[in-house]
Amino acid sequence: MRAIAGVFAALVLLSLPAAAHDFTFGADLSFANEMDDCGTFFKDKGVQKDVYAIFKDHGVNLVRIRIWNNATWTKYSNLDDVKRSIARAKAQGQQVLLDFHYSDDWADPSKQVVPAAWAGINDDTALADALYRYTYDTLTALDKAGLMPDMVQTGNEINSEILMPGPWKTGQTINWARNAKLLNAAIKAVRDAGAHSTMRPKVMLHIAEPENAEPWLATATAAGVTDFDLIGISYYPKWSKDTLAGLGATINRLRHRYRGVGVLVAETAYPWTLAWADSLNNQVGEADLMPAYRATPEGHEQYLIDLSQAVIAGGGVGVITWAPDHVSTGCRTRWGQGSDWENATLFDFHGDALPGIDFARHQYTWPVTVTFRFHGMTPPPGQPFYLWGDFLGSNSFAVRLPDDGTALRYSTTMMPGQKIRFQVFDGLSLHTRLLSGDKIVAGFATQTIPNADTAIDDDLTKPAE
Repeated sequence: MRAIAGVFAALVLLSLPAAAHDFTFGADLSFANEMDDCGTFFKDKGVQKDVYAIFKDHGVNLVRIRIWNNATWTKYSNLDDVKRSIARAKAQGQQVLLDFHYSDDWADPSKQVVPAAWAGINDDTALADALYRYTYDTLTALDKAGLMPDMVQTGNEINSEILMPGPWKTGQTINWARNAKLLNAAIKAVRDAGAHSTMRPKVMLHIAEPENAEPWLATATAAGVTDFDLIGISYYPKWSKDTLAGLGATINRLRHRYRGVGVLVAETAYPWTLAWADSLNNQVGEADLMPAYRATPEGHEQYLIDLSQAVIAGGGVGVITWAPDHVSTGCRTRWGQGSDWENATLFDFHGDALPGIDFARHQYTWPVTVTFRFHGMTPPPGQPFYLWGDFLGSNSFAVRLPDDGTALRYSTTMMPGQKIRFQVFDGLSLHTRLLSGDKIVAGFATQTIPNADTAIDDDLTKPAE
């Protein structure tokens, strides 16, 4: 029932080399087939190439593809189109993230509209069964074609309740018993389809804007939505209140709270110009700019680099750009001729790749692995020890220290040069201190993280200051 360690920590440099950076640099190329059919010529330094090959050549190792249930207003983003897209990605050796919208139209924070085929299902269990079967059948069909995705989103920007009869209304609250039943059905379908395949896709929950992620996930997990591998966050300066630093801090807290779950930016974009290539109004304009990044090719590139570095520093596992291929064409959609996104793509108005496409090849500063090892004491039965540190980014939680029989250990990643303070508590003192609002400032060990993988050893039998 006390703070039991901290000031006698010793930092040990490991001789083992750091692991290779396992980071996703992705692009949502859901428009690529439509762009090709509309006669778009994508070029790299003036040379016409397949758009998937261009992204592969510039370091993009994952392609994100969306799928609608039955979008009668377009011939794209259905199962046949998705097969075409995944085949193109796999031909380039790229991983695939399949994004189920679970709607016949765009699903986003303000609308998660149930597909027309399911609109008459009023029983939650029956609706969950329909959702399960559709997800399972879609993935099984892809698997039979040799096109099973590596990752699956069970919904797109699911801030509000999924499979609703209409758009989300201000003040409306989520029925979490229903929402959890539906989400768990979708997740189980991914797991079951993967169990019959050589490819077992990871499951992602996708929330729009970092300021919404933590409260949504806390409520979702309390409701029983726990079997997921990835947390995807949309980040657009136009719609988010967070800075890049705030985004990185959120990612850092999430990866510690949900141990073993990867956190990434599943969507982001920024304008490289404020001009138009057609008569459609641009989605992103001057009022949506961040002060540090002008709407120029250079500002656009720097935004992607700085955002990626913030994600990396926060311990995130990837960044995916949204619709970098949605250039203006002569084709018409229900909105008009062209694209309302052409000023935020990774190609200029002539189809040539912009400098920002090299964001995946930038020389980033990467975190190192830090392992805490605490010796000298065994936790009493039923009363584990917990590690608190300012590297967690919050005073509201700590991490449980697993006992491997010889020491209590916790491994994580941190940025070189980062100064940290940490403390070990038994369960009762941790509970008391956190609930009392105590900032836990007594008895810290302080370390500066070097430029190599590191072990921090501590003897718990020595008293804290």
